[in-house]
Amino acid sequence: MQLKIMPKKKCSYAGRVPLILVLCQMVTALEVPLDLVQPPTITQQSPKDYIIDPRENIVIQCEAKGKPSPSFSWTQNGTHFDVDKDPLVAMKPGSGTLIINIMSEGKAETYEGVYQCTARNERGAAISNNIVIRPSRSPLWTKEKLEPITLQNGQSLVLPCRPPIGLPPPIIFWMDNSFQRLPQSERVSQGLNGDLYFSNVLPEDTREDYICYARFNHTQTIQQKQPISVKVISAKSNRERPPTFLTPEGNASNKEELRGNVLSLECIAEGLPTPIIYWIKEDGTLPINRTFYRNFKKTLQIIQVSEADSGNYQCIAKNALGAIHHTISVTVKAAPYWIMAPQNLVLSPGEDGTLICRANGNPKPRISWLSNGVPIEIAPDDPSRKIDGDTIIFSNVQERSSAVFQCNASNEYGYLLANAFVNVLAEPPRILTSANTLYQIIANRPALLDCAFFGSPLPTIEWFKGAKGSALREDNYVLHENGTLEIPVAQKDSVGTYVCVARNKLGTAKNEVHLEIKDPTRIIKQPEYAVVQRGSTVSFECKVKHDHTLIPTVLWLKDNSELPSDGRFTVDKDHLVVADVSDDDGGIYTCVANTTLDSVSASAVLRVVDVPNPPFDLELTDQLDKSVQLSWTPGDDNNSPITKFIIEYEDTMHEAGLWHHQTEVSGTQTTAQLKLSPYVNYSFRVMAVNSLGRSRPSKASEQYLTKAAEPDKNPTAVEGLGSEPDNLVITWKPLNGFESNGPGLQYKVSWRQRDGDDEWTSVIVANVSKYIVSGTPTFAPYLVKVQALNDVGFAPEPAEVMGHSGEDLPMVAPGNVRVNVVNSTLAEVRWEPVPLKSIRGHLQGYRIYYWKAQSSSKRNRRHIEKKILTFQGSKTHGMLPGLEPFSHYTVNVRVVNGKGEGPASPDRVFNTPEGVPSAPSSLKIINPTLDSLTLEWDPPSHPNGILTEYTLKYQPINNTHELGPLVDLKIPANKTRWTLKNLNFSTRYKFYFYAQTAAGPGSQITEEAVTTVDEGKTAMASRQVDIATQGWFIGLMCAVALLILILLIVCFIRRNKGGKYPVKEKEDARADPEIQPMKEDDGTFGEYSDAEDHKPLKKGSRTPSDRTVKKEDSDDSLVDYGEGVNGQFNEDGSFIGQYSGKKEKEPAEGNESSEAPSPVNAMNSFV
Repeated sequence: MQLKIMPKKKCSYAGRVPLILVLCQMVTALEVPLDLVQPPTITQQSPKDYIIDPRENIVIQCEAKGKPSPSFSWTQNGTHFDVDKDPLVAMKPGSGTLIINIMSEGKAETYEGVYQCTARNERGAAISNNIVIRPSRSPLWTKEKLEPITLQNGQSLVLPCRPPIGLPPPIIFWMDNSFQRLPQSERVSQGLNGDLYFSNVLPEDTREDYICYARFNHTQTIQQKQPISVKVISAKSNRERPPTFLTPEGNASNKEELRGNVLSLECIAEGLPTPIIYWIKEDGTLPINRTFYRNFKKTLQIIQVSEADSGNYQCIAKNALGAIHHTISVTVKAAPYWIMAPQNLVLSPGEDGTLICRANGNPKPRISWLSNGVPIEIAPDDPSRKIDGDTIIFSNVQERSSAVFQCNASNEYGYLLANAFVNVLAEPPRILTSANTLYQIIANRPALLDCAFFGSPLPTIEWFKGAKGSALREDNYVLHENGTLEIPVAQKDSVGTYVCVARNKLGTAKNEVHLEIKDPTRIIKQPEYAVVQRGSTVSFECKVKHDHTLIPTVLWLKDNSELPSDGRFTVDKDHLVVADVSDDDGGIYTCVANTTLDSVSASAVLRVVDVPNPPFDLELTDQLDKSVQLSWTPGDDNNSPITKFIIEYEDTMHEAGLWHHQTEVSGTQTTAQLKLSPYVNYSFRVMAVNSLGRSRPSKASEQYLTKAAEPDKNPTAVEGLGSEPDNLVITWKPLNGFESNGPGLQYKVSWRQRDGDDEWTSVIVANVSKYIVSGTPTFAPYLVKVQALNDVGFAPEPAEVMGHSGEDLPMVAPGNVRVNVVNSTLAEVRWEPVPLKSIRGHLQGYRIYYWKAQSSSKRNRRHIEKKILTFQGSKTHGMLPGLEPFSHYTVNVRVVNGKGEGPASPDRVFNTPEGVPSAPSSLKIINPTLDSLTLEWDPPSHPNGILTEYTLKYQPINNTHELGPLVDLKIPANKTRWTLKNLNFSTRYKFYFYAQTAAGPGSQITEEAVTTVDEGKTAMASRQVDIATQGWFIGLMCAVALLILILLIVCFIRRNKGGKYPVKEKEDARADPEIQPMKEDDGTFGEYSDAEDHKPLKKGSRTPSDRTVKKEDSDDSLVDYGEGVNGQFNEDGSFIGQYSGKKEKEPAEGNESSEAPSPVNAMNSFV
């Protein structure tokens, strides 16, 4: 199937199959190739209104094309301009452009006028617009004497500018002698005519340098008017008045503007107070997108004005005293503008055609035709053409019909001129698009395949897909007038070769183009909105996916411009990193991914936040004796709203440099009413707080000294305590300088005894914190008070405080001291309290002294350090812990007050009963033989009574480390040595040894030992040499011996490190080895195993090198009872006290044997 473009006199479609697009005089689609004969065409010309710089050469452009190349000629003011006769004028070779050399000689004014260019060849003549040449002008102001202007405050004023008339008109602005623009406002503004309008003047308007400047942009010059002096005299009363208009005058005016220009309407009013201007359009609304207000709404501008904008516009000036209005009637006229400009027409001999020239304007323009620059009425006659108003109709044209026709549309506001040629040619088709052009298109986008063509008659265009002419469906393709084939949505199946065929009656031409479809570029990871604090680092990610045959380039933009050339911005493959972010870095960051075929972008906003900038412009108002209003201007919140303001004050009189918190207010407030204290020289500062923190403090406000006043508070922490039995020390916390409220701060100190009718005794002291009253009775209750005063007066009446004069030592000892012995280490002491009056002070408690005076067993007296326990308050009993059993103790009790201890009660003596003894001090095993072992020991260091006997228990340990039967043996208490006989040879035994008193058995000590080897059996084994003398046996025994030696070394090293049998832990966990569990199968004791590390000795029971075993420390102690130096007890006897002195302790030593295992013993373990 094919697509066709066919020339016909009427436009119609030939149907859906095949799709044929018929062009009716397709003039816009055809460009005549330059190698073919054609009339001239103007390609470039100077503007109609051409203002030149008189200081530069004049260049009037006129460029044209045609075949043959056209020649050029000019007219000046309607007559022929002979270029060759003027030596200052030259025509640019190959063009019609004129260059007039006025820089060397000559004047620009000489060449003012209207110029027109004609380009001509054998096929016709084209003409340019009428080009009006005028030199720019920037004349000086005429000299004038300007009188100073004097007027009263509130009057209106207009300062005239009246700039010189220049070409083009100058730009007006007002400045002072320092070239600083004068500030303008709703009250003072510049009008469209350049005058400076004052709705009302103020004293600050007085100045001598109101200067109007005119800038002429074309010549880059500025002209200056003479300065105007204005003096404003302050009037006693400014009389307010309603508005009146300064410009325009009257109630109504007219305004005319041309279509397409900017409509500017102006109303400036005077009045007091300053009027406000409003604008409305009668019977209509102002166009939203084209309306702008300038000059503080005194000027209304509508851009691209059209006839629809005609009508009545009303400006309203209003102030508190009234309103006035002015109506401006706007009429929009129009210079001619094109509706349809004539287009070049290419026809073949015998064809028909038309040139159409349609324009509009207000008033409606007149249409006139020219042929080759001559009015068509006087041009050579051509029977093939006929004029019908704005249309020329051609029929049965021949080659002689070729010409250039000009259409002129004009009215009083301007004209339009257009050239259009008729070129009669007979040419076979040619395709102008390059052969085998490759088109690369992004998928799902339109594909436009060009087939630029030419031919006369106009060729028919057909498109085929593929070399074999695949059908093109009409609903999938669009054929444009210029021969372009459009695929609205190109997809992967659109790839291939497309053939364009052009045909007319003179021949055929074809061309192939190729189409490739590429995957679109996509941003699969877009940059994300970020909020960062100033000084931090932010990263934006932009990950791009693209067609593998295309190479993308990624460009980052900030606010649609290039990134700043700053080393803080780093771009890598997928990221943009901004380090040390500043406020200026905030904005929109856009990632743009470009390929040769497409471009995609994604944007993210960066918001830079920080703590607020400090407030400024602090001001104090409403200054009263005890309050002031503080106002401030907030600093920039740095993109994080201010939540509150913190106000601090400095007392420069009393604490200069030290700032205190005053108050806090909401972040929406900019004022605060502050309560003040008298006689303080205040300075204030403000800090702003947002979610990121607080700002730096503002600059300090001005200082404000409040008036002095009497103190409004008295000293705190008033106390009355005696330091000696006959005095009363009155102390207090003095007021600080801020609290003094005035100069001359003093204190009135008053006191009297509570129990009596004495009058108050008072004394006034300087700014101190203590006063001592002498000659008081001991520990008498007093009422005291301290009142502040200064040079202005007294503080309010102070509160009375209870105190006491000095204490003395108690006079009486506690009576009826009794001791109840609870057990061998604990006793309870009870006593009767002393009378309160005898305490002569604050009762602190009772203190018990006790000490061990004599051993009940040895009956020898020795000095023991006394121990002290203190019981707070009025308690009458206490517990004595940590006593030694079977000991003689002495105890007494004393009462304690703030001054010290009273006398001691009579000593009471008590004895503690017997307790269980400690372990024997040592245990060593000597003289091992085949069947006996001898044990030696030292008695317990703390027998805690009379020893009645020793108990020895022992049991063998076999080769598999199992424990054998346990033997129990009683030994008299007077023995320190014992020999065990009938033991098994070469056997290890474990011994348990402890002492007993009447109270029971004490702590045990353990030890292990081994009997010696039977030498007779060893001799018998040595006589068996029958096989031992053989070489192979000797080698085998050597290997076995070497292996055993290695094992012995390992065992020896591990035994030296110390250890324990696992079963040993189980034994020591029991109080008596006799209660060990028995095996259910054979009644023997549990297995004794050293499978873990072969360490038979328990940690903590190792024997020292002299084979002496020290006892374990089992003494009771008062460690960690109570608090402080003096320990205490609860009433139930639980200890809450502590000894006043340290109790000596015997060093705790291990009870293990440290005997190194001998090789013989180790060897036995392998037998």
